[in-house]
Amino acid sequence: MAWGVQALNWLSAYQVNLIWTGVILVLYLMATRWIFPRLEKNIASTRLRTGSALKGLFAARVVAGVLAFALVLLAWGIDFSGLLVLSTSIITLTGVALFAQWSLISNITAYFILLTNVAYRRGNYLRIVDGDNYIEGYIADVGPFVTRLITSDRETVLYPNNLILTRPLVLNPKSHWSAMGKVTAASQPPAQPTGSPEA
Repeated sequence: MAWGVQALNWLSAYQVNLIWTGVILVLYLMATRWIFPRLEKNIASTRLRTGSALKGLFAARVVAGVLAFALVLLAWGIDFSGLLVLSTSIITLTGVALFAQWSLISNITAYFILLTNVAYRRGNYLRIVDGDNYIEGYIADVGPFVTRLITSDRETVLYPNNLILTRPLVLNPKSHWSAMGKVTAASQPPAQPTGSPEA
């Protein structure tokens, strides 16, 4: 009988912690049961290789699990105040690493964006315009760092993911130019006359 009283005392003492833990676990279960299946469905519609999709889903599940674990620790009163300076430095460096154009890790961030965007599905034809230069080809695969394009000359081109997101693209253009080159008037088809011919 004494253990029952001790259990009730413990439950009343940690009631708020238990409620927050329950809320966090419910949110985590909702994410794994509702958000991840939608993400899987969206990735399946892009027709990417199974390996690429599995890597993306695994990384998303790991991030969600780590975040849920950290929130549970916070709900139970783990003191993170001593780690404040370290965590802000890490967040700053991570932000720069994930989104700076020159960073390799920004390719991984772009990878998740490409996985969830249906426009970048396998088999679509892209023309990437980079200043005066261009490159075009079919999307063969989207990897964690690069997207593999197959040109009309059957060459394989590996293009960084972050550059695909930051460059102007023509998706499934009406006419195909050469695989890569300079954007000039010669690379474009001649304009069709719009006026009626004179008699």
